[in-house]
Amino acid sequence: MAVHYARPRLITSDDRHYRQYVEQYLIQRQNNRAMRPPRQRDIFGGQVEAALRDWLGTRYQLAETRILGYEEVRGRRSNTKYRELDAVVIEDRRTIRVFEIKASRTAASLRRATDQLRETRAILKLLYPVVHSAILLVDTGIPDAARVAEIMAAEDAPAVPPETLPAVLEALENVRLISNPDDMGTDGATIDVMLFSVDTIIDMVGAEHLALDWEADDEIDTTPPTPPEPSLAYSTDEAPEADDSAATADDDNPLAAALRKAGLSGK
Repeated sequence: MAVHYARPRLITSDDRHYRQYVEQYLIQRQNNRAMRPPRQRDIFGGQVEAALRDWLGTRYQLAETRILGYEEVRGRRSNTKYRELDAVVIEDRRTIRVFEIKASRTAASLRRATDQLRETRAILKLLYPVVHSAILLVDTGIPDAARVAEIMAAEDAPAVPPETLPAVLEALENVRLISNPDDMGTDGATIDVMLFSVDTIIDMVGAEHLALDWEADDEIDTTPPTPPEPSLAYSTDEAPEADDSAATADDDNPLAAALRKAGLSGK
């Protein structure tokens, strides 16, 4: 069934309807799932988002209205959904820039980020005819060709080789690598990608302010897994349901993000 979007709006995290939904969603999560502290990589993902948003703020006037609310319509059924945009620049009444920030050790995360941005761009085009988009990707261990060869030569090699970043970039249509925000495309069709190293993030904020003990994430843990970040979506005709497909272990996003997004963390 074809999907189309309606009633898009950009709001702040203080929006009453948005806060009510997130509160309801978190209560449901806490009742249905056991919780454990987030992984170091999850925490680092949140720190990366904050660091790169600050970095973008030195170059652009970032908008406070970076929660995108919209209706997803399938046939006669309408679902109200929300998504956080990592950084938004409203240039004028016709033009907007939107940034997706990722920290990951898999090249597949770039595919997911691209899919997310394309859907976001389709929704935002109902508000702004021209939508420029970019992904800021922090490489936390994406294997290169030599590392992939080592992995596949091992006795416990996976059935499918891990993807390399150059291979993913080549396969994705209208996606290009840039080195500076000033090089972002102006056609509204291209998704630009800027790469950052972990060392660059350390230089920005200092190692003492980052969760870098990733070896702890690899230790055997018998506690139940932490639920993924909420999808921040609900149906207008039924109670909200958790969507476990909204995130994967390799997304490196903060599992406490829903609280921070809704301003409910008390920080």
